[in-house]
This record gives sequence, structure tokens and C-alpha cells, in this order.
Amino acid sequence: MNVKIAPSWKTSLAEEFEKPYFQTLAQFVRNEYKTQVVYPPAKLMFNAFEQCAFETVNVVILGQDPYHGEKQAHGLCFSVNDGITIPPSLINIFKEIQQDLGQPFPQNGNLERWAKQGVLLLNAILTVRANQAASHRNQGWEQFTDAVIQRLAQQRENIVFLLWGKYAQDKGKIIDRKKHLVLTSAHPSPLSARNFFGNHHFSQANDYLVRVGKTPIIW
Repeated sequence: MNVKIAPSWKTSLAEEFEKPYFQTLAQFVRNEYKTQVVYPPAKLMFNAFEQCAFETVNVVILGQDPYHGEKQAHGLCFSVNDGITIPPSLINIFKEIQQDLGQPFPQNGNLERWAKQGVLLLNAILTVRANQAASHRNQGWEQFTDAVIQRLAQQRENIVFLLWGKYAQDKGKIIDRKKHLVLTSAHPSPLSARNFFGNHHFSQANDYLVRVGKTPIIW
């Protein structure tokens, strides 16, 4: 697999790329792209790591797997390409930002602007078949992204982890709460958004970043 990621990530994850499970995963993914319609486009599979280098990560948002509709996914969790209708969960995220920080509702759902400020928008699973949610589950991506979280949690300090929903919270159990700020709430999906609204995660994240001498995020 031709892994296009920031050099610092390539160094940090070098051992992971050589492990047998990743070799098996790489073969599976290559075959899927050859024989199926798979999202995001192959060149954007590791876009989260390309947009946000290891040493620049100050916030991590965890998603599950990419959007499986045409032209939606571009390798950043919750984010969609310019010109694509904003999905319901992201609408609810923007509503919470609006309520929490008083910011205007964005015109598009492209979150590259967050990634460039040090927000790692990480899906647990990095690929998906078109129109088949979670179709690449249990192929090795979860182990790889666990390793990503572990590297950040162990080798960096004062990162804000935003864990929305049980899936993300279970994945974040390895994070040392003494070294990092871990904020949890319900998922922003319409099914659980009533318990997501009012979590004030965006203001809490910025308050923490300022407290530890970092630049707050322009959400």
C-alpha cells in the first residue's frame, strides 16, 4: 500500500506498517479498490494524517467509518467535500458550535480548516464500500487506529480527545486522563443528538488549550 502521510506519522507508525496484520489489511484494501467502488478515493485514504502531522496534533475527534455516498468522503471523519450537502451529524456538530461559541453556521462541511489547525479527524476504519456502511469492519483498520491513538497518548501531552458515542469512548479507554483532556458525550447523530447538544466540548477544548499554552481552535 502506498501510504501518503506526513513524514512524522510515517516515522511514528513505521513498525505498524511492517506488522503481519497490516500487510494482510493492505492486500485486502488493494483488492477492494480494484474490484469494488470504495470511498474515499485511494489517494485520500490517509488524508487525516497528511493534513495534520503527528507533532501538530492538539485535538483528536474520533469517528467510525467514512461516508459511503458518492463524493462525500475525503479521508477526514465527519467532513465532506466542498459542494456536498452537509450530513445530519455534522449539522448537529455545527449547531453545537453555534450555541457554544456563538459562531455563524458554516457554508460547507469541509473540515480541512480544522485539520490544518491541529485537529486530527480520525475514523476508526479508513475505507468503505459504496453504499455499504461498515463494510470494511474487522479487516485490521481498528487495530491500526488503536495504535495511532496509543502513539499520541503515550508520546504527546495535553491533547484534547473528543469521544462522542460509546464506540469512540471504548476506543479511547487507553488514553491517560492525567496527561490529556478526554471529553465524552452522546454521538451527534440525530438518534442521540438531544444528549449531544449542550456538551460545550468546543469551548472546553479551547479553554484547555489556552491553559496549557497552546493556540485555541477556530471552530
